[in-house]
Amino acid sequence: MDIQATKLKLMQLLLNTQKEQVLKQIEAIFEKEEVDFWEELDPNLQASIERGLSQSAKGQVKSHEEVMKKYKQWL
Repeated sequence: MDIQATKLKLMQLLLNTQKEQVLKQIEAIFEKEEVDFWEELDPNLQASIERGLSQSAKGQVKSHEEVMKKYKQWL
């Protein structure tokens, strides 16, 4: 069954159910899916990303060409 057919089947089941508990369970699944990926990242990785964004905002960056010249010997 392709994804569109699955969606249609689930919509039909959802529209036809009168069970509030089923609806709450489905709602909980979608709420769980809405968790921001940032919150799931390791705090050290978050800090590293924030540090990089801060450096970029301050103009403390190197061009791709500069980096490639430096590391070309290992490629």
